[in-house]
Amino acid sequence: MVFIACDHGGLELKRAIIDKLTKSNIEVVDLGTDGEQSVDYPDFGFAVAERVAKEQGARGIVICKTGVGMSICANKVKGVRCGLCFNADMGRLCREHNDANVLALGAANTDIPTALGIVDAFLSTEFAGGRHASRVNKIICYEA
Repeated sequence: MVFIACDHGGLELKRAIIDKLTKSNIEVVDLGTDGEQSVDYPDFGFAVAERVAKEQGARGIVICKTGVGMSICANKVKGVRCGLCFNADMGRLCREHNDANVLALGAANTDIPTALGIVDAFLSTEFAGGRHASRVNKIICYEA
């Protein structure tokens, strides 16, 4: 299950991602926004992060103009580790090393083909565990 949301700056990119995931038979829940009128990105970033935190194994994607605001919002929700990624290698590593469960993208600095590659890497990579598990556990303990 993938929860996805954007603000007005990320609408085109969100639609492209939903189209690709749907064609790949991945279940997607769109939490908005649906129009180009200005909206407050925290409302949408928090919505995705809260759903991911509650649903075991869920992943999330949040999109705004730079990705920074959405990543800050998502990382405020207990149980969420959100990575802002600009290439597929970052998408892979935030999963493999950091067990990130939310991906943040910047629509103004990431073209659609690059973003789709990041999403593929993020969704297809599993957490490596091992030495990375103790580091992620330190984050979880600090959060508690």
